[in-house]
This record gives sequence, C-alpha cells and structure tokens, in this order.
Amino acid sequence: MDQPFLLMLSNLLHLQNSLDPTTSLLSDSLSSPTSASAASSSSSSPTSLLTSSSAAPLLFFTIASVLSYIASSRPSPARSSANRPPSSSAGKSSASDYSVSAFRALSTEHIWSLEAPLRDAQWRSMYGLSYPVFITVVEKLKPHIALSNLSLPSDYAVAMVLSRLSHGWSAKTVAARYSLDPYLVSKITNMVTRLLATKLYPEFIKIPVSRRRLIETTQAFEELTSLPNMCGAIDGSPIKLHKLPRDQNLSGNYKCRYGYHSVQLQVVADHKRIFWDVCVKAPGGTDDAAHFRDSLLYNRLTSGDIVWDKAINVLGHPVRPYIVGDWCYPMMPFLLTPFSPNGMGTPAQNLFDGMLMKGRSVVVDAIGLLKGRWKILQDLNVDLNHAPQTIVACCVLHNLCQIAKEPEPELWKEPDENGGPPRVLDSEKSFYYFGESLRQALAEDLHQRLSSR
Repeated sequence: MDQPFLLMLSNLLHLQNSLDPTTSLLSDSLSSPTSASAASSSSSSPTSLLTSSSAAPLLFFTIASVLSYIASSRPSPARSSANRPPSSSAGKSSASDYSVSAFRALSTEHIWSLEAPLRDAQWRSMYGLSYPVFITVVEKLKPHIALSNLSLPSDYAVAMVLSRLSHGWSAKTVAARYSLDPYLVSKITNMVTRLLATKLYPEFIKIPVSRRRLIETTQAFEELTSLPNMCGAIDGSPIKLHKLPRDQNLSGNYKCRYGYHSVQLQVVADHKRIFWDVCVKAPGGTDDAAHFRDSLLYNRLTSGDIVWDKAINVLGHPVRPYIVGDWCYPMMPFLLTPFSPNGMGTPAQNLFDGMLMKGRSVVVDAIGLLKGRWKILQDLNVDLNHAPQTIVACCVLHNLCQIAKEPEPELWKEPDENGGPPRVLDSEKSFYYFGESLRQALAEDLHQRLSSR
C-alpha cells in the first residue's frame, strides 16, 4: 500500500482511538513502523482488539475505506480514452484523436480561439464540412434525435456519423475512436442517415418547378452549351459494396459493369452541381435505362405530373424544359440524348452532341464531388438494408456543401461508360418520336446560330 493510503488509515484509527482507547495499539502500529514488533508481542494483539465490542464499526469503516480507495485509484475506460494520445499511424489524423472528449474541447473552447478559415479547415478534415454547416445539420436534426431518447448528445452523434461518412471508416474504427460499442455506432449511423434521407431530403433536394429557379437554371445551361431550355443532366453511378449480399442467389444481380458488387445511384444535377433528384432503387447490375424507368421521376414525367411552365418555340416546335443524358437513356421529349456515341452523325448532329455532352458534364462532376467528399461511397461498409438511406444522406450533405459554397475536394474519377442505346418500349414510342423531332430541331437551330456568327 502506498504512503497516502497509510496516512489516511492512520488518521481514521486515531479518530477511533479518541473515542475508544482499546484501539490505540493498532493505531500506534500503523503510525509508527518501529513499534510494530512491540505491538505484535503485546498481550492485547490486533486480533483481540478487532473482536472487542467497538471493533465491528471500525472494521466495517476500514474495509469500506480500502474498497473506496481501490475504486477511486483504478482508471476508468472513459478517462483512459480521453487521455490517450493521438494516433500517429499512417492514414490517421494527428490533429485529434476524434474521441468524444476531444470533440467536446474543440467545440466549446478551442474552436473559438482559432481564426475562422483555420477553424473551418480543421472541421472539414474531421467531419467533411465547415463548422457553420455542421451546426446547421445539428440544429435541423436535433428535434428528431431528441425523440429517439439517445443517450449521446445530438452534436456528438452527428459528428460521429459525419466522421464515418467523410473518411469511410467502419463502425469498429469509429467505435475505437469514440470509445463506444460498435453496435451503438452502427445504430446511431443508421438513425442519423435515415433522418438525413427523410427529414432533410424535401428541403435540400427539390425539382426546379418555380419559374424563377427554372429561368436561372436554363439560362446558366444555355451559357454553357448554347442549347435553350436545358434544366438538368442525369446519370447513374454504381456505389461499391464492401460486403457481398447475403443471398448468394441474388449476388450476380449486384455485379456492375465494372466487375464489382454495387447498388445503383441515379441523380439529376443542375448547373451548380446540386442534385434536384436522387434515386437508389436497383442493384448494380441494372442498366441506367431500367433504373430510370423504375424511378419516381420517370413516372411523374410520363404521367404529366411534372410539366415545366416555360415552353419556347424552336423552328416551329414547342420545346419545354428538358434534361440530358448519355446514349444509355431512352430518348424522350423531356430527356434528350446524343444522336450518336461515336460522332457518325451530320455536322449539325455532331455539334449538338458535343454541346449536349458538355451540359451532361455537370452531373459527372457532381458525382465526382459526392464520392470525393463522402469517401464511404467509394467502398460502402454498411449493411445492404441501410445502403440506400446512407447514399441518399450523402447526397443531401453534398447539396448542403454546394449551397454553402464549401471548398470542393478532388473529383473521384470513374471509368468511361461504354454501352449502346436502350430499345424503345411500346409504351414509349410516342415519346420517342416526339423527342426525336425536338432533338433534330434543336440541332438545326444550334448549327444555324453558331454558323452565322
């Protein structure tokens, strides 16, 4: 036993001695090591004293003190984690150990001593977005998180999930950094991504139906491509799965054109590379046309539920706002595709194709930003049942960052697509022929305008 403990016990026994002189021998033996031998040879031994009428309370008090001392001197797991130095291994940040205690210190005191640019840069390196955008996410999710009776504060929960999404860490890695159970990390991740994908989706992912936004979008695309009334670009992207589907009979459906297992993401982006429609409904083996035909956007466009009120006249053809895609999508009046994937058309058609693909580049860049900023989408290490909501949550966060004009990360580059045009369904023939005539009119008008300059 160490010296502070002996001193504490000696003081307790001196107090007992003042109340009961029969304990003086035991007190003296503890306070004076030189008298220990004399005490052991005395007729009133410690054993006999502890069996006296006043010894029982003393024994209880002494044992309780010993147990209390041992409990207080043993370091707790939380304290050990908080005092653990930052990891210096490869691939891990040395700026913070990402523990709850480190986040608390950063978010309450240290954060205000930093200049805003340095503060936000540090925040982005940890959570993928700046401090003001982080606070926006927390404030919008806090009422919903409060309903779940989560023991972890809202800002800690959101920080933990964002660190996982931005770095692509597994639940076990995040659990080690935050001193939490991996099951709890997965549970909180599922809750926060579900809230992002449901509660914040309607606010931050919207089809441009208002006239002001529609005019702004079409004008920006026309400045980029010289094509009038373009309001978006559509594309699909496989999101790689870290684990194979449990049902091996369905495993083949998830193998994408690049050879790995994935689920299919479909997005429509505007000129600011902001998504205004997101769909995750198909395994990675599904082609872009089939995924589009199964989406809510397709049903709304073909049923006339979405009719953009901004028609223009092009060589006698009424042209309403439309989106553009590559040759893997079906040709329709509201979705125009290139004439040829290999430049085998007329000069007017080839010019149109080049401008259309220039407009389509915004969605390619938007997907590159999405995967570059939220690295978990490069190798999705969540359960397959939670994959769609995790992907959609990252799309919501992407829009938040684009709206806030956050610095853009390096683009994630995907291999070029190689596929032919899809077959025309019987139910789509009228759409196909109408879209073909609009595309030809736009190509001739574009060629005339640019040739006369």
